[in-house]
Amino acid sequence: MRKRNNLVKKEFRENYKKYIEDLKKRSKEFSEPVSEKFSDLPLSKETLRGLRDNGYVTMTEIQRKAIFLALKGRDILGAAKTGSGKTLCFLIPILEDLLKHYWSPIFGLGALVITPTRELAYQIFEVLRKIGKQHHFSAGLVIGGKDLSAEQQLISRMCILICTPGRLLQHMDETELFELKELRILVLDEADRILDLGFEKTVNAIIATLPKRRQTLLFSATQTKSVKDLARLSLQDAEYVAVYEQPQVLTPSKLTQNYIFCELSSKLKILYSFLRSHTRMKLLVFVSSCKQVRFIYEAFRRLRCGLPLLELHGKQKQPKRMSIYDEFCRRRFACLIATDIAARGLDFPSIHWVLQVDCPEDANTYIHRVGRTARYESGGNALLFLLPSEKAFLKLLQEKKVPISELQLNPRKIKSITANLAALCAEHPDIKYLAQKYFVSYIRSVFLQANKKVFDVSSLSLDEFSVSLGLSQPPKVRCVKQVKDGKNKCRQASQPDTTTPTAEKVGLNEVPSFFWMPN
Repeated sequence: MRKRNNLVKKEFRENYKKYIEDLKKRSKEFSEPVSEKFSDLPLSKETLRGLRDNGYVTMTEIQRKAIFLALKGRDILGAAKTGSGKTLCFLIPILEDLLKHYWSPIFGLGALVITPTRELAYQIFEVLRKIGKQHHFSAGLVIGGKDLSAEQQLISRMCILICTPGRLLQHMDETELFELKELRILVLDEADRILDLGFEKTVNAIIATLPKRRQTLLFSATQTKSVKDLARLSLQDAEYVAVYEQPQVLTPSKLTQNYIFCELSSKLKILYSFLRSHTRMKLLVFVSSCKQVRFIYEAFRRLRCGLPLLELHGKQKQPKRMSIYDEFCRRRFACLIATDIAARGLDFPSIHWVLQVDCPEDANTYIHRVGRTARYESGGNALLFLLPSEKAFLKLLQEKKVPISELQLNPRKIKSITANLAALCAEHPDIKYLAQKYFVSYIRSVFLQANKKVFDVSSLSLDEFSVSLGLSQPPKVRCVKQVKDGKNKCRQASQPDTTTPTAEKVGLNEVPSFFWMPN
């Protein structure tokens, strides 16, 4: 019996070796795919099943151009607009490469994915767990915020690690058994965002310690000078892969984009009326600060706008944000009210509308926000609320070749909620407090904007604005008085608004680490 079992094991090993060698040969000989189906790529049956089980059948353009090159072991500098499907461009090659090299935890870490934010890292990890379910690789998500020793016990047993830069560097400095000398693949996702958040020195320090003989995949929505410098440092004889070139349109082709002009005092009633008339859809609403998110969420929840409401902002702890993200993804119809923490990298399925209630700081922020809908060649809609004084913002969009048209409002379909909000503020002190914070944080955000041609505090009708929030009189904001007095500085506004999070500093205290071990 033992001899028979040994023969069976030997036969299995020989067949598996032939399977892997055939896979290597097909990858080496494969040229750029003509078909758009994943099944036509030289992929393992494990990866193909993972893709098929999760509804990934047809490749996007960036996937068709990048994956086959990555399977050949080439370094890649990828440029693609938001929502193009970059995640699979590096997860599929990672799974295939480790499979071809019979990778196990005893070899050390095989693949490293560095992302700018915790939310994006979590999202990538979830995609990996889904498409990699048929493989037997251990994977870890390290995004900081928890006792380091809890992660140190498991991190040395990981084949694949997805992380943020700061936490990774901490493990490299403090975790004794954490080895990177056998690393095969490095991925820098959203590289422009990593650099924007001030991690350039951290990333350079990480790259300096990695083995020179490795494959590097760098993806970025924009190709700035800093990104090109990082590419020169980390890539060797790289293939440049892009699905757009300047000055082509940077927003999804199937995205319908409109704007409306409205007074500041009309924004909330327009938003409320819009939600009431779109109760069978999934909507994402952007505002400038978490104080605004809190007020709209609490007020509209009591006014019953007709569909489930969720809130996402930087003051929430990480587990809470992840729970809200998962719930919004699961729901068929819902409205998520968010700050820009949700604007970059996160993939929300089946978004019908993106509403920007407050004018974004620049055209790039607008592009990143609307990129949450019309993802992966599906359709979507975007609506931008502009004050008459913010008309100059349209010129910034024109310079970016953003196709956007004006939409005329039907006044008869707009329901006034001023009296309702006033009643809420009178009855609930917590709502009144949030309304006051909404007022102050919005004025402050406008004051702090660099582009004074678009953002002008002195043009705002503050009395009407406060009434629209349900307040009997406008709260005092020091910077408004100083602007009217002709002063340039505002002590109250000099402190940055904590609602704009950075990758590693978003007011989070209890961030769990996630590890996935194969069965």
